[in-house]
Amino acid sequence: MATIMLNGEPIGVGGRFPQVGDTAHSFMLVDNNLGDVSLSKFSGKRKIIAVVPSVDAEIGLKIARRLEAIADNFANTKMILVSVDTPYAQARVTAVEGFRKLLMLSTLRGRDFHKDYGVMITDVPLSGMMATALIAMDEADTVQYSELVQDVNSEPNYEKMADAMLPPEEG
Repeated sequence: MATIMLNGEPIGVGGRFPQVGDTAHSFMLVDNNLGDVSLSKFSGKRKIIAVVPSVDAEIGLKIARRLEAIADNFANTKMILVSVDTPYAQARVTAVEGFRKLLMLSTLRGRDFHKDYGVMITDVPLSGMMATALIAMDEADTVQYSELVQDVNSEPNYEKMADAMLPPEEG
């Protein structure tokens, strides 16, 4: 079990968080149209998956906006945001924000994701929600970058993720 912070207080996070070099665990999540979406749907594409407690929380929306803004920098890559929010809430945020490049997925019918991806908050008051995290994988679902953010209300390190996912600039 990992420990992260919430407002200066430690909270527990259960499950096994993926490490660089691991093959990502399959999942079945729900899109804004209530359709099931598996990891295999993105076969042959690189994936950047942000996990947030909620898209209605300030941190969730901040991360969603950032992924939308940087999406064009990553060729052949699907930007995905996963939260416990209902698909209806995710659809509302997608419409209000005008997201076109970011796919929001819900754990509505995919509660195994919490444990399989090591983001399951086990302590009150956020038990049942997910810790903030960023996981990037290649076309074969091999993890290239993983970060379990140490404070629920903080952003991940996008620069380190980009270093792992983008080819070095020639100079």
